[in-house]
Order: sequence, then structure tokens, then C-alpha cells
Amino acid sequence: MPELPDVTVYVERLRAHVGGRVLRRVRMRSAFLLRSVDPPLSAVDGRVVRSVERIGKRLVLGFGDAEDGAAAHDAPAPDDASDADLFLVLHLMIAGRLRWKAPGAAVPGKVGLAAFDFDDGTLVLTEASPKKRASLHVVRGRQALAAFDRGGLEPLDASPAAFAAALRRENHTFKRALTDPRVLSGVGNAYSDEILHRARLSPFKRTADATDDDLERLRVATVEVLVEWTDALRAEVGRGFPDKVTAFRPGMAVHGKYGEPCPVCGAPVQRILYAENEANYCAGCQTGGKLLADRVLSRLMKDDWPRTLEELEDRKRG
Repeated sequence: MPELPDVTVYVERLRAHVGGRVLRRVRMRSAFLLRSVDPPLSAVDGRVVRSVERIGKRLVLGFGDAEDGAAAHDAPAPDDASDADLFLVLHLMIAGRLRWKAPGAAVPGKVGLAAFDFDDGTLVLTEASPKKRASLHVVRGRQALAAFDRGGLEPLDASPAAFAAALRRENHTFKRALTDPRVLSGVGNAYSDEILHRARLSPFKRTADATDDDLERLRVATVEVLVEWTDALRAEVGRGFPDKVTAFRPGMAVHGKYGEPCPVCGAPVQRILYAENEANYCAGCQTGGKLLADRVLSRLMKDDWPRTLEELEDRKRG
């Protein structure tokens, strides 16, 4: 799922590509995408993009009247929604992606959801999953956007005190606290793995047991990881458009690296599967060498479940 670094770069490149431009029409291919009926989707046809912003992991395009289409086309990309009265709110979920194509580009038959036509290009929305979870809402007025704000802190703006207070508000594992949009805004499964590895903290340590030092290390790691990856994605995209948005990147330390050596200590990266997610961690760096119990395998193996990296290596050698 695109998270804060990915969505931030989407916002920046959308501002450059469609900010100040007139949206001529929206071509829908999937009826499951649109989750609102009033205002109708056609209400944004012929309107100019006045703003592009982020709410959590959602992209928000603000539209105002286009009094002069030619003038709007040449206008600089706006950076606020003061002139917008209609908003498109798009959540890409796990498999949704945006691509910038030539004007009038076709919507792909198998994965295509919609196309947004501008004079100098078409923004194509795809979702490479049979579970169509991406969503699009049309709302009127800035106050209506509040319904999409889950209330989490913006992690790059939070003070140490505010960060600690947010995580201690409820007793969760660090993994859940980082990915809960009511606690922090924009962090998901991939970057939470990287943050916890950077902070050298177990994903299953509970916030009620966290020391002040734990929480400050976690805050610093959160800022570092999100800023570093945002900068890396900006450099990768340049003046183009982000066509290779993925949760699995070669430069990541532990996410998606199950079985590979940790870049810090060399121990094999471990993985815990739960629900539809997974937690990737380094036992050497984060848990003092202790293996965290996988809910499925540990139940099957019971007393045979290895408790440490040393036991795991002994089992492999045996």
C-alpha cells in the first residue's frame, strides 16, 4: 500500500502534471470504485485543479470553476485549496496505482479502474488485484474532508511529547501503534518494519511497557526513515511520474527480506504472518536474539518451536 513517502511524491508530481489544469472528463471502467453519489462524479468535469494534498494515505484533488480554460492550462500549480469547492478523495489501498499517459489513453481492460482526461495527458488509475478495494469519493466543501481524517499525528511534525502521548494513549504493540491511522498518519506495514528495525525495537513490544528512551528512539527513527525514503523516491522520479510504486524495495533493511541477512548484524531476517499482513524483523538487532512466535507455525509445532536464533540454526543443521 502506498504510504507517506509514496503518497507525498504522488502529491508533488500531480501538482506538477495537473495543477492548474482543467479536468475535461472522467472515464469510469469499474462501478466499484466510486463510493459516493452526491455530488455526482460528472460535477468535476470541466473544472480546474486548484489543489493536490494528502490526508493520511489518501490523495485529495480540489477543484474550482474554470472561467477560462486556456488561462487555467497555463496557470502555475496551486498549493492550497482556497479556491476549491469540490474534492476528489482517492484511496489507492494495497494495489491501486496511478500512471501518467498520453492524452486519451485507453483504460486497461483487466486492471483499469478509471481515466482522468486533461488536455496534455491522461491520469490512469489501475488496481492489480481481484479484490477491488481502491475507492473514490466526490465531496463538496472543505468541511466534508474531515470525515476522511482518522485523527493521527503527522509524524514529521509531531513534537517528542506529542509523539509519546499519542503512542501511550492505548496499550498496543509498537507495530500496531505505528500503523494505526488514529495514532500516526500515513505509516503502514512496510515503513513500520523499517522504522522498528532502525529503532532496534521489537514489533511486539507493548507501548505500556515502553520507556521514554524507547519512544524517543522510535520517534527519531520514524522521522529518519520517512524523510530518507521520501528523498530517495523524489530522486528516483525526478521530473517524471512515479510509475514503480511498490512496498518492496531493494534498499530496505528488513521489509520483504525474509531469510536474507540483516544489513546491520548479518542475522537472517525473520517474518511473522498474521491476518493479511506480515511483520519483518531482525532478531539480532531487535529482540536480543529471541524468535517471535508465528501464530500459525508455533501452534502447530508447540514445544518444538525454536526460541532463539541459535536453536533455529541448530534445527537447520540437524
